[in-house]
Amino acid sequence: MTALQKIYLIHAGDVSMKPALASFAALWPEARVMNLLEDSLVLDVREAGRLPDSIPLRFALLGQYCVAAEATAILFTCSAFGATIEALKLKHSIPILTPNEALFEEVIERGGKVALLTTFGPSIPALTEELNEMLASRGTTLEVEAMLVDGAFDALLAGNHVKHDQIIAQKVATLKGYHTIVFGQFSMASAAVQAQKLASVPVLTTPDCAVRKLKKILLE
Repeated sequence: MTALQKIYLIHAGDVSMKPALASFAALWPEARVMNLLEDSLVLDVREAGRLPDSIPLRFALLGQYCVAAEATAILFTCSAFGATIEALKLKHSIPILTPNEALFEEVIERGGKVALLTTFGPSIPALTEELNEMLASRGTTLEVEAMLVDGAFDALLAGNHVKHDQIIAQKVATLKGYHTIVFGQFSMASAAVQAQKLASVPVLTTPDCAVRKLKKILLE
């Protein structure tokens, strides 16, 4: 990777930043990573209960900023905005990744029955839509059950990371009959080690999958 390359991470909440950086540190420590935080995005979605009409323009401006800053690639880290990010890809020639596309690619390749966990309610329809579109484009199907882990996101916003991870791990411990368990948000990755100890199947996280894909794209 040359010194001129820059990977921009765009965060809609600061809870996604630490897991993203941890995955880069573990899987690609040489990567040159920049962080752009706009945490009113998640706040506005929570208050509106849906994606506000201003979201496409705001994401377009974020993308323009990164391109103007000579970004080599952009990785978004909030899972509630998949369709908006897909539209942004059409406007720029650099690699732009949704938070979940690399995760979904790995899940589809594995096959079987999948438990898709989230802690932020608005992420579920966005994730489901993105996965269904990917499946349709590949002409395949996958048995997926999406579920909300109640209480974990509130614990995280309150600064109680231990409780957040425990709630997620406890949910994982109840899951039976799945071939893969996936965490649909970057902010959930901190619970992966604890959850994997309680699971009999692989637990996949969005940041690890995203870093692996970016590394492959930019270094090959």
